[in-house]
Amino acid sequence: MAVDVKSRAKRYEKLDFLGEGQFATVYKARDKNTNQIVAIKKLLDAFGHKSNISLVFDFMETDLEVIIKDNSLVLTPSHIKAYMLMTLQGLEYLHQHWILHRDLKPNNLLLDENGVLKLADFGLAKSFGSPNRAYTHQVVTRWYRAPELLFGARMYGVGVDMWAVGCILAELLLRVSLELMYTLQYCYRNLFL
Repeated sequence: MAVDVKSRAKRYEKLDFLGEGQFATVYKARDKNTNQIVAIKKLLDAFGHKSNISLVFDFMETDLEVIIKDNSLVLTPSHIKAYMLMTLQGLEYLHQHWILHRDLKPNNLLLDENGVLKLADFGLAKSFGSPNRAYTHQVVTRWYRAPELLFGARMYGVGVDMWAVGCILAELLLRVSLELMYTLQYCYRNLFL
């Protein structure tokens, strides 16, 4: 078994460092057997075990945050409609299987080289459905947090994901990040009122 694991690890050639989160480091790599470009997510010692765990994913060219912030790109109504439709289809699948994403934001919506959008980062995802089950309200990046979460609700459903989708739609239409809008609004209120 150990030889098999080592041979699998040598199957991929690291090409580039893509980023690091709280629990993982992500690299762009090439599968030597198929020549396919992949993303390898190496989990950081999250389990307190000496072995390293790496997950191999489809490589996604970019995310929606990059698209929103790049003003040199022209976003037509058709583009926005397509991004929203793919987001809602992915979300519909999750909700039909009783899963809340709970961290929808533009950089968790990845796009491949063909413009196909996929939901990513399920670190805060949770199964739902029990009417008496309480959840934490400390989910979703602040700018995409539904009002009920801001007010500390511990019982909620698909509305928290749908609110975030509405926020993402606003960003696509306005081409401004909500973080920037909230920051400007905060400055305006505190400096001029």
